[in-house]
Amino acid sequence: MLWHSLGLEDVFKQLESGRKGLSFGLAKQRLKQFGKNEIRLERKISPLKIFAEQFKSVLVLVLLAASFVSFVVSLFPGYEDNLINAILIFVIVIANGVFGFFQEFKAEKSLEALKKMSPNKAIVLRNGQKQVVDAVELVPGDVVFLEAGELVPADARVFQARNLHLDESLLTGESMPVSKRTKVLPQQTNLAERINMVFKNSVVTSGTGLAMVTETGLKTEVGKIAESLHGPGQKATPFQVELDRLGKRIGFLVVIVVAFVALNQLFFLNVDGSFANRLVIVFLTAVSLAVAAIPEGLPAVVTWSLGLGTRRMAKNNALVRKLASVEGLGDVDVICTDKTATLTENRMTVTRIFSNGKTVNVTGTGHDLDGNFLLGKIKIPASEFEPILRAGALCNDSEISFDEDNNKIFVGDPTEIAFLVSARKAGFSEKRILLSMPRINEIPFESEKKRMVTVHDAGNGKQVVFMKGAPEIVLEHCSKILLQGKEVKLCKKNVDEILEKNKFFASQALRVLGFAYKKEKKGGKKFEEELVFLGLQAMIDPPRKEVKASISECKSAGIRVVMLTGDNIVTAKSIAEQLGIKGKALDGNKVHKLTDEQLSFAVEETGIFARVSPDAKLQVLKALQANGHVVAMTGDGVNDAPALHAADVGVSMGLRGTDVAREASDIILLDDNFSTIVLAVKEGRTIFDNIRKFVNYLMTCNLAEVLVVFLLSFGGFIALFPAQLLWINLLTDGPPALAIGIDPGNKDIMKRKPKKKNEGVINKRLAYLIAGIGVWMTILLIGVFFIGFSFGGIVLAQTMLFTGFILYEFVRIVVIRQQEHIGLFENKWLVYAVGFSLFLQLLLLYTPLSSLFSLVQLSLFPITQLEIFFWSVLLGGVAIGWIGAFVITKLVVSATPTQN
Repeated sequence: MLWHSLGLEDVFKQLESGRKGLSFGLAKQRLKQFGKNEIRLERKISPLKIFAEQFKSVLVLVLLAASFVSFVVSLFPGYEDNLINAILIFVIVIANGVFGFFQEFKAEKSLEALKKMSPNKAIVLRNGQKQVVDAVELVPGDVVFLEAGELVPADARVFQARNLHLDESLLTGESMPVSKRTKVLPQQTNLAERINMVFKNSVVTSGTGLAMVTETGLKTEVGKIAESLHGPGQKATPFQVELDRLGKRIGFLVVIVVAFVALNQLFFLNVDGSFANRLVIVFLTAVSLAVAAIPEGLPAVVTWSLGLGTRRMAKNNALVRKLASVEGLGDVDVICTDKTATLTENRMTVTRIFSNGKTVNVTGTGHDLDGNFLLGKIKIPASEFEPILRAGALCNDSEISFDEDNNKIFVGDPTEIAFLVSARKAGFSEKRILLSMPRINEIPFESEKKRMVTVHDAGNGKQVVFMKGAPEIVLEHCSKILLQGKEVKLCKKNVDEILEKNKFFASQALRVLGFAYKKEKKGGKKFEEELVFLGLQAMIDPPRKEVKASISECKSAGIRVVMLTGDNIVTAKSIAEQLGIKGKALDGNKVHKLTDEQLSFAVEETGIFARVSPDAKLQVLKALQANGHVVAMTGDGVNDAPALHAADVGVSMGLRGTDVAREASDIILLDDNFSTIVLAVKEGRTIFDNIRKFVNYLMTCNLAEVLVVFLLSFGGFIALFPAQLLWINLLTDGPPALAIGIDPGNKDIMKRKPKKKNEGVINKRLAYLIAGIGVWMTILLIGVFFIGFSFGGIVLAQTMLFTGFILYEFVRIVVIRQQEHIGLFENKWLVYAVGFSLFLQLLLLYTPLSSLFSLVQLSLFPITQLEIFFWSVLLGGVAIGWIGAFVITKLVVSATPTQN
C-alpha cells in the first residue's frame, strides 16, 4: 500500500482506525493477526555451526583423508610409526579448527554486545487515552506520539506535525533532518522524499507529532531490507575460494605424483620377497610420500596469520566477524563508501559567516567548542559578529549539557547545534544569555514558511525579536541592515550582495541561513515586520580530518574510492573534492535508466553517486564486480545492508551502525572511522604475503622431498623412511612456519597495486621459484646422498640426506627474506623457531634417539673424522645451495617483474 499517496481519511478507512486510535480489544486482535512488531535477525550464534565451518576447506578435507590413510597403514606390521603421523596431522587440523572457532565465536559474541535495542516503549492512543505500551505490541492502526529524542517504533503516516524533524540518514542516507508534513504526495515519490511518512528506527530530532502506524515488523522498510538478506547463505570470501582452489590443486598433484612414484617403485625397487610383499611396501612408501608432499601446516599457518591479524585489527578498533575477510581486504581494488558519518563527521559545522560587510572563516569542526574567526589569514575578535552569533544561539531549540561523567551532550537539530557551537567559539553561552533574556514567545519553524522566530524579554519594558531562516525569506521581513555596528536602510544593492553571497556559499555545498533581529517595546505582536538583517551563517557536515590522507594512501595502493550517498549532487561533489575522490558525478536516479552495458562503462568513470537508493547501490556494486573488481562496501545504515551483504568484503560501523547493517557485514569498524579500513587493507596484504612466503618455502621443500624419493627409487634406494619424512615436516612445517605468519609487512606494501582477482597464491613467479629452487635442492641433496653413501654406506647417506633437508629448508627461509627485503632478525620469533628446530635436530643426531629413526649417531666428544666429513659436506652444500637459490631468485624476479 502506497500510504504516502492517500489522503488522511483514506488512510484511516483502510486501517479501520481514526484519530483516537484503536480500542484495546481491536489492538489485541490485530496483534494476533499481524504478529509482534519486531525484526528477528536471521543469524543466531551456534557454536556447533561455527566449529563445523572450520572444516569445510578442501585442503582440510585432504589432510583429514591423509590422517585416516596413515592410521590404516599404521595397522600393518612394521609400519606402526605411521600412527604418530596420523595423530599429528589430526591434532594439527583439530587445533586449527579450535583456534579459528574461538576467533569467530568471540567476534560473534562481541557483535551481540554491540546490538542496540529498538525502542522498548511507545506512547499510543488506545480507547482515546494515552497509553505506554511495549513497542513490540504496536499494530497497524495504532496512533503513536512522536517526540524529540525518541526512536520511531514503526512505519507510520503523519497526520499532525509541529516543527517535526527526523534524522532518517540510517535508512535513506540523507544527512540533514527531514521536515515532516501531512500533505498527500504523488505515488512515484522516492522513499527519501516521503515527508508525510516516518520510518521505524528513525530519530525525532525536534518537534512533536502524531502518526498512524501503517506497517510493523518485517513489513516496515527496515524489515524489508532485513528480510532481503535472509535468502543466500554465508558468502565465501575471495580468499576462501582461493584456498579451496589451492587445496584441490595440491590434492590432484599429490595423487598424480604418488601414483607415478608407486608404479616406478613397483618395478625398480629392490625388495626381497613376493610380488605381494613388494606391493605392500610400495603402497606404504607411497602413502608416506603423500603425507610428506601435503603441506599440513598450511591451514594452521593461515588461521594463525588471520588470527594474529584479527587481534592487531581489534586494537585498531576493527572487529572481524570472519577470519578470511581480513585477507580478503588485501585483494580489494575498489572501496564503495557512504558519505554521512563515514567520510564526514555527521556533525554540521558553521565554516563561513557573512556579517557587518565581512566574510570570515570559522575554524574547528564538529562539536569542538574551540575555534577562531579569520578574515583571510588574520584572526579577528569575535565581538564584531556578536549580534549574529547571539541570534544563532537564542533563536534555537537545541541544547549543550553535560552527563554525570562531565561529558558534553548535544541535544537537538544538527543545524541548531552548529549555531550553538559557533557562538560558544566566540565565548557566548546561550544559557547565560537566556538568564538575562528569557524567551517569552515564539513562532516555530515550519517548512512552508522556512523561518523561525523567538521573542525575548530584554528588561526595562523592552523585548528583542530574532528570526532565522532561508536568506531570501528573512530578507522579505527586513527594512534595515546592520553595517559597521549601525542600523542603516536596506537597499537593493545590499539585497543583491546578500543573495550573491548566498549563491556563492551554496555553490560550495554549504547550507546557508539568514538572521535578523529588532528591539521594540514589550508586548508588541508584529514580530515579523521591520527587522534588521544581521547576516548569513553557512555550514556543512565536514570531512573527517584523517580521511583525506587515508584516501590518498588508498590511491597509492591502487585502490579506487567511490562515494555512494543519499545527499544531493552538489554537496557530494564538494565533499569529494575536499577529500580527493576523483571521477565524474552521477545522480543515482539515473542509474536505473542505464542499460547493463552503459552502467558497466559508467562505474569505471564515476567516483560520486548522489541521491542513491538501496537498489541503485546494489546495481553499482554488481556492475563493478562484473567488471572484475574486488569490492569492499562500507556503510552504517539499513539502506547499506543489501550492498554490504553482496560485497566481496562488507564493512559496517559499530557506533552508529544499525543491527541490520552489522549483521550483513564481515568487518565492523568500532570507531566508525573510514581510516581504519586502510589499516585493515594493510593487514590483509601482510597476511597474504606471509601465506605466500609460507607456500613458497614449504612447497619448494616438499617438491624436493618428492623428487629425491622419486629419483633415488630408480636406483633401488629407499631415500627416507616414513618416520624420517614425518620428522622433517614436523621441524620445518611446525614452529618456523608459524613464525613466518608473524612477519611484519613490507615497507612498500601500500605502494603497490592489488593482486589481480584471478591471481592465486601460487602465481607465475612463485611457480617458477618453487620449480627452479626445488630442482636445485634436489640436485644438491642427491649429491649429498651419494657422497655419504660412498663414504659410509646407506645409513650414513640417509642420515646426511635427512639432516640436509632440514638445513637447506632453513636456507630457503633466508633467501625468501632477501627476496622480500625483510631483515633476518626483524622477526625474533622466526629466529627462535629456527634455533629451536635446529636444537631438536642436533639432539636427535647426538643422542640415542637417533636409533629410533634408523640414523647414524654422531659423537660430540671426541670429534671424529665422521663428524668432520658429515658437517663439511652439509655446510659446504648449504653455502652452494644459498648461492644457487639466490641466483635463481634474481633471474625469476627479473623475468616476472609484475608478479603475475
